[in-house]
Amino acid sequence: MRTFARLAALSAATIAGLAIASPAFAHVSVQPEGTAAKGGYATVNVKVPNERADASTVKVEVSFPTDHPLASVMPQAMPGWTIAVTKTTLAKPLTLHGKSITEAVSKVTWTATDKGIQPGYFQKFPLSLGQLPEDADELVLKALQTYSSKEVVRWIEPSEEGQEEPEHPAPVLHLSAATADHHGTSTATAAPAPKASAGKGHGAESAEGHDDSGHGTERWLGIGGMVLGAAGLVTALITSRRRGDA
Repeated sequence: MRTFARLAALSAATIAGLAIASPAFAHVSVQPEGTAAKGGYATVNVKVPNERADASTVKVEVSFPTDHPLASVMPQAMPGWTIAVTKTTLAKPLTLHGKSITEAVSKVTWTATDKGIQPGYFQKFPLSLGQLPEDADELVLKALQTYSSKEVVRWIEPSEEGQEEPEHPAPVLHLSAATADHHGTSTATAAPAPKASAGKGHGAESAEGHDDSGHGTERWLGIGGMVLGAAGLVTALITSRRRGDA
């Protein structure tokens, strides 16, 4: 019986350790609808998961890079949220369709007027962007996430190739090769209106089953490892108990 008790304690400690060691997979991210081609236009979604069990996300702020300013940033109107677009004067004007552009959007802020993004849910915030730069492979869109508890999570840490992912990585929009017509495969029109989810804030969706492909794979591999480890420990427990009873 002492052996059985020791193995039971070891099993519980191992499973708890695996659970604690599992990394957080939910990050604020930016994903294009289709592709985001260099020199073209794209509709993208800023995906914001709620990572707190006792607070709702009530504000989201996304800043745009000043080294590659975008002449056009248009958010889609969303029920349950007010939207503020902040512009800045460019040190060097841009030329778009033969016109000189002296201002560019530097930040978009969404503030909840209802329940916001509640625990266990995420929300997508659509943006129409253009003209995307031709001399960059990616755009880093730093984000701030404010909870109803007044906590502010700063998704601003750079990700370095070959290095471990930071705790709060900044969302990155990866740009594909330029197309012949410089319009890419995504249109510059507003994205379809998100479906409302009753009782969980306008447009919010459950976080279950909606992981990014890479993060979802890692999560299932981690869960699979935990299950296999637990099964092995249970088998050892049963074998040890049978030997003790013999």
